[in-house]
Amino acid sequence: MPLTLTPLLGIPLIRHGDNLADILVAGLRDSDIKLADGDILVLAQKIVSKAEGRMVNLATVTPSERAKELAAQSEKDSRVVELMLRESNAILRVRVGTIIVEHKLGFICANAGIDHSNVAPDPTPNPSPNEYIWRGESQDWVLLLPQDPDQSSRVIREKVESKTGKRIGVMIIDSHGRAWRIGTVGMCIGLSGLPAVVDERGWQDLFGYTLRITIVGVADELAAAASLVMGQAAEGTPAVHVRGFPYPLREGSLRELLRPKEQDLFR
Repeated sequence: MPLTLTPLLGIPLIRHGDNLADILVAGLRDSDIKLADGDILVLAQKIVSKAEGRMVNLATVTPSERAKELAAQSEKDSRVVELMLRESNAILRVRVGTIIVEHKLGFICANAGIDHSNVAPDPTPNPSPNEYIWRGESQDWVLLLPQDPDQSSRVIREKVESKTGKRIGVMIIDSHGRAWRIGTVGMCIGLSGLPAVVDERGWQDLFGYTLRITIVGVADELAAAASLVMGQAAEGTPAVHVRGFPYPLREGSLRELLRPKEQDLFR
């Protein structure tokens, strides 16, 4: 079966509290896609973070002394650096324009995944004390990664499966840089209902040679493909339908993709 990736049409700008499962089912209908067993939905991190209320107004952030030190080294806003510290297990590298961290979710990334692009606050006419205050200045707002992308994927998958009666996978992706390479690529930061890796050790190649070390990061491969379909700027296509994934679906987790520190040769 060929692998096909189709962007879902009509996905609106997402706000805190939106039901992503309902929006995805409507997007499938608007795109004339009838969900089938084995299909996968790939979601941009931004829509999940927005639905979960992970937007932060920088006016509410007081930077620590450590944040001020790192901000001076990196020439970044000390309030954003303070959020990086809160979202990270450790700071690994600092240079002008970039801070490399070990995120609380376990992976290595730049700037703790905190994003300014395509972030705008919800205009709330009568905000409660727990709601974000509308300032009308999108540069004052940043977006954090979901607190538990595996759990977010699981909740969305179960809701979509309940509405459609089909067994599917759901994956959340973000754009990450890579050591020794220029440019960002889509990478998996959370998933449910599909494998993150496929261990091909013991498989045979075309000439009967038995593979000994091959473990394929299939979730990252699919994330990169979906990221091409989504785009990075004003395309407005944060959800992609996938059909023809060449491996059996099973429950998976981001943990499968994270190399243990004792095996990490590059830190």
